[in-house]
Amino acid sequence: MSRRRFDIRRREFLITSLGAGAGLTLGLYLGGCDRNGKKPTPIGPDPADDSSEILFKPNAFVRITDDDKVIVIIKHLEMGQGTYTGLAALVAEELDADWTQIVSEGAPADASRYNNLFWGQIQGTGGSTAMPNSFDQMRKAGATARHMLVAAAAQQWHVDSDDIQVEKGILKHPDSGQQARFGELADLAAQQPVPDDVFLKEPEQFTLIGTTVPRKDSKEKVNGTAIYTQDIQLPDMLVAVVAHPPRFGARVRRFDAVETRKVRGVREVIEIPNGVAVLAEHTWAAIKGRDALVVEWDESNAFNLSSDEILADYQQRARHPGNVAHQNGDSEKALNEAAERIDLEFEFPYLAHAAMEPLNCVVQRTDDGVTLWNGVQSQTADQQAVAGLFGIKPEQVTINMLYAGGSFGRRGNPHSDYVVEAASIVKALDTRRPVKMVWTREDDTRAGYFRPLYYHTLSAALDDNGKPVAWQHRIVGQSIMTGTGFESNMVENGVDATSVEGAANLPYAIPNITVDLHSPTLPVPVQWWRSVGSTHTAFAVETMIDQLARRAGRDPVEFRRELLNDRPRHRVILDLAAQKAGWGTPLPEGRARGIALHRSFNSYVAEVAEVTLHSDNRFSVDKVIIAIDCGIAVTPDVIRAQMEGGMGFGLSPTLLSEITLDNGAVVQGNYHDFRMITLDQMPEVEVHIVESTQPPTGVGEPATPVIAPAVANALTALTGQAFQRLPLTLSA
Repeated sequence: MSRRRFDIRRREFLITSLGAGAGLTLGLYLGGCDRNGKKPTPIGPDPADDSSEILFKPNAFVRITDDDKVIVIIKHLEMGQGTYTGLAALVAEELDADWTQIVSEGAPADASRYNNLFWGQIQGTGGSTAMPNSFDQMRKAGATARHMLVAAAAQQWHVDSDDIQVEKGILKHPDSGQQARFGELADLAAQQPVPDDVFLKEPEQFTLIGTTVPRKDSKEKVNGTAIYTQDIQLPDMLVAVVAHPPRFGARVRRFDAVETRKVRGVREVIEIPNGVAVLAEHTWAAIKGRDALVVEWDESNAFNLSSDEILADYQQRARHPGNVAHQNGDSEKALNEAAERIDLEFEFPYLAHAAMEPLNCVVQRTDDGVTLWNGVQSQTADQQAVAGLFGIKPEQVTINMLYAGGSFGRRGNPHSDYVVEAASIVKALDTRRPVKMVWTREDDTRAGYFRPLYYHTLSAALDDNGKPVAWQHRIVGQSIMTGTGFESNMVENGVDATSVEGAANLPYAIPNITVDLHSPTLPVPVQWWRSVGSTHTAFAVETMIDQLARRAGRDPVEFRRELLNDRPRHRVILDLAAQKAGWGTPLPEGRARGIALHRSFNSYVAEVAEVTLHSDNRFSVDKVIIAIDCGIAVTPDVIRAQMEGGMGFGLSPTLLSEITLDNGAVVQGNYHDFRMITLDQMPEVEVHIVESTQPPTGVGEPATPVIAPAVANALTALTGQAFQRLPLTLSA
């Protein structure tokens, strides 16, 4: 299929087919009239036009229609990680539904029903929590529906419910030969009492969980019918782009929009707190209008340091102890008395999220409040922020959750930055017209927020027998939790738990450990990035462990095994990865293996990277073996995809990506200078999943932090060089 043909089909769908889109993940229908008093144009399936009638709603997560559809309401954003498949599988398993009758649908913003159980009364997606926090909840939802369907069948057939079987969406009574589809009993099932409690299957009874099932979002994402924010077209809608300050902390002094208003299609130019917004009939006109805009910035309070200057300041801070995150024994005394000591410094740059879909949001003021259309990751925070801006109640902010083309944490901004920016435009314009705010790739790269820049010092020591006896780890970097709604839970005694995760909970048995932290305050906007603190702590820890092993004359795998005697799940993934990689077997000249492991989001991941050093002083990552223990593997194919994608995501900052500042401005602007790995740089990948009956844990992020130290350790095996900075560079 040619690209042109693909675009036309997609456009045709958006214009003509949304009104009858059975099977779409979200129905959008604009109520009321447009500003000309005309009847509104449907932009999604009008419930009144849907031939399916929902007869059975046993709880907040399950709907069964008269034509046998089982609609599963998914409270977590689908941004590529597989929630529309994995969470639906939990319901289907306990309901004994047929996978083909399952339809996944995004939940509305309603924290009273769809809160993240790990976060209290907050609805949101993040921290690799979708599966762990939904595992029992979604299974109970399915089991409840099954119980009520069985009760309806027993009533209708005048039989004992214990004698009724359910398989692939069919209820059967073998003795009498009676059977019925879910839809046939849905109305009667709705009249049955909701059980106070239900029995859940034991793992050995699973028929869907642990198997390969087709993803529920693949078809529409492949054929172009999936709806993202950029696809939203509303009657009388304006498109806005914003001229942001070139440096953090700068403000608009004045602007000249004479030339902007000459651009065909431009309708409004307004100042908002974050800059100047240009509104037009379409995105292209808005961008051209912004190009013609002349803005004079007040930079009297603007940030003007470079990355090198920030790093120099961090190095000064690291000369003194910070706030203690973990202490055991006396690391200083042990370092001074040890037979051998290693001191290393590590540097990690700012990183952009760089999702394929840049930020965007559609906002409309209505008679009842405000309505948003967005690939929303933090519904509750966004509702509160927008409500505060307009002076209305959070429940008056209606959010339509769409697909997101990646996020890696960016759309879950704790300050709701881009959502508030879009709402600010609507408020400043004082309009009922819908506004779609669009960030370009350059906006997304330069306007923040970033994974913070970090600097580490790490000292460790061996005794006469080559065993580690001391570990002193100091970290310097901005706190991402301070000033957010998570501060009270995540920052204690000056220590942001996310800055030291993976370091303060060191798994290795070392008798004397100190981990401390400096959290300088800078105006550079920062937030979580895929895998959060582990993105830097895993590298420092795992490369230092390798250095200690080499200094002790030990094999890195055996050295780790001895230090993990009391960590059976760590040892299992270490052994599995090493075994599958053929650890210790010969490789061609110029090629070596490196290993690393890490626990994050309660999952355990080990990776072995095979790296080749080429004659022209280049290197390539040729193969990666991944072992993961994430408890019960609900959807193994999704887990493998997350391991491959997460590792590849982590390989970009390992080899290429960094955000740098020069005089307070971001240097990079697009993929050409904030580089991501390309297909030809993606290594061959093998994923091995540990069989388990433990509750499932996160899989979206744990593969990301492990690849950098695995590659660095392979390079060390090839060169003898200690690698202390990302992206990795070889000495000349």
